[in-house]
Amino acid sequence: MSAPASEHSDGRPAVRPVRLGLAGLGRIGRLHAEHLAGRTPAAELVRVVDVDEAVARDVSTRLGVEWSTSFGDLLDDVDIEGVVIATPTPLHAAMIEQAAAGGKHVFCEKPLAFDLDASHNAVEAARSAPVVLQVGFHRRFDPDWATAAARIHTGQLGDVYLFRTSLRDMAPPPISYVRDSGGLFVDVTIHDLDTARWLVGEIDEVSAFGAARSDPFFAKLGDVDNAIVALRFANGALGVIDETRAAGYGYECSTEVVGSRATVRIGDHRRHHDVWLTPGSASVDWVTDFTERFREAYLLELEEFAAAIREGRQPHVTGEDALSAFVLARACEQSFRERRTIALRREERVGRVIYEAVA
Repeated sequence: MSAPASEHSDGRPAVRPVRLGLAGLGRIGRLHAEHLAGRTPAAELVRVVDVDEAVARDVSTRLGVEWSTSFGDLLDDVDIEGVVIATPTPLHAAMIEQAAAGGKHVFCEKPLAFDLDASHNAVEAARSAPVVLQVGFHRRFDPDWATAAARIHTGQLGDVYLFRTSLRDMAPPPISYVRDSGGLFVDVTIHDLDTARWLVGEIDEVSAFGAARSDPFFAKLGDVDNAIVALRFANGALGVIDETRAAGYGYECSTEVVGSRATVRIGDHRRHHDVWLTPGSASVDWVTDFTERFREAYLLELEEFAAAIREGRQPHVTGEDALSAFVLARACEQSFRERRTIALRREERVGRVIYEAVA
């Protein structure tokens, strides 16, 4: 059984860490495992799971936790309160349903599935259980974005006029990843669409444009590596998303929101704040990828998951948020394919917004 909580130095009882298991030890799964194994006071990593035994053994040895090749071992462990799912997307929905049936809370990387019905079923399974279902929209936990959101939501920006966000990778991921990613709009734009809803509000229309520029293989897959998305929000504001998988200079994720009283700009991508001046030029350093830029956000989202479990409440980003972003991402893809604006309709059901693209 779980060990009792200890005490703080001042005699106050310490909060017992929430015991978690993790499935999927690819790039993001290993990052989560490293954080849970010693950098998240609210959570304790008990066991890691991967279908590749060598990978599972290696990570367990390095982090000092148990390992397995079976997701069922996490569900059968009565001491494990929640699971972190970082497996390939086609496995997400079934694993969420299995975890919910076993009474385990779930943190799942986005998207919940590549299929809308499967996504709905996973969300309903968690809601019916009921268990916490949090989705990995890490930007919501970055201190810069969270501070801006808090001030926007208290009216300090005034009426929002314009939303702009850029998401740029330094270099494309391996083609093996791209092939199974679900496409740029579902893999990448989904984060920007969630950010847009979070900062500005619900979205009425999307118009998407895309091109394959860095590698002809994107076109062969029917995918794009550069895109622009125009948004029309329900409150009358306009939005623009631009993104590329091959910016070359480094990783960038920046946002600007223009309002009647103020404008906020978010996007510090420097490791250090030195500026090197040489004859005829000035230079600064720059992060190379999202794991470097959002390291603190990845820690904080896991702390939020543990807190939601411990406090018996919904997390700050839910399965319903994932559904909304997924429908919007699919609408962007439809807009690009059909070369037309896609209108969205939505309704509130039990306090949650459900989106649907208008044919």
